[in-house]
Amino acid sequence: MKTQTGIWIDSSKAIIVTLNGGKEKITEIDSEIENNVYHNKEGNKGTFSGAHQSDSETKFKNRKNEQTDYFIEAVLSNVKKADELYVFGPAETKTKLEQKIQHQNIINPSILRAVETSDKMTLNEIVAQVKDFYKS
Repeated sequence: MKTQTGIWIDSSKAIIVTLNGGKEKITEIDSEIENNVYHNKEGNKGTFSGAHQSDSETKFKNRKNEQTDYFIEAVLSNVKKADELYVFGPAETKTKLEQKIQHQNIINPSILRAVETSDKMTLNEIVAQVKDFYKS
């Protein structure tokens, strides 16, 4: 029996639905990715300069990239035993997950069946979408 897995993912969380022998298992992984940059000199307009803002934004982007990589690796560690993988979600995180699958040796890229864009969904809608994907 094949282990068929679907991942709904955005920058705040991933919901992994695993189908195996008629049974379903749902795993939720929360992300700790920052979504806002904080400028520590923003309140003091007299000393705020573009260099400080640029430095702060660069640090934020680097931190966010590291957090995204850590989150994606945590998701992939939960699907190592999958025979087939379906990825969907509303944000760019699904694309970063696809790139990590294609270019890293964490899991076999040949198990990736599709990557699709979808809106925010309820848990029941996510489970139904995974089941529908594997029925066809």
